Amino acid sequence: MAKNVKVYSTRTCPWCVKVKDFLKEKGVKYEDVDVGADRKAAEEMVEKSGQMGVPVTDIDGTIIVGYNRDAIEEALQG
Repeated sequence: MAKNVKVYSTRTCPWCVKVKDFLKEKGVKYEDVDVGADRKAAEEMVEKSGQMGVPVTDIDGTIIVGYNRDAIEEALQG
């Protein structure tokens, strides 16, 4: 079953690119949310993660802060 995946990122964040490239390699569809351009999305990200930094990945409610391949793999399989 497909997971609901959302990546909170900014255009200038190299780790955000790594997360999105990793998801693409895995064939995972995701919603890319630019928190630099969308203040409401930024507030949503902070509420979910308690973090101001990007990337933050939300996989069916599992919040992963930063680029953590193992955590992303685990959340996609879980």
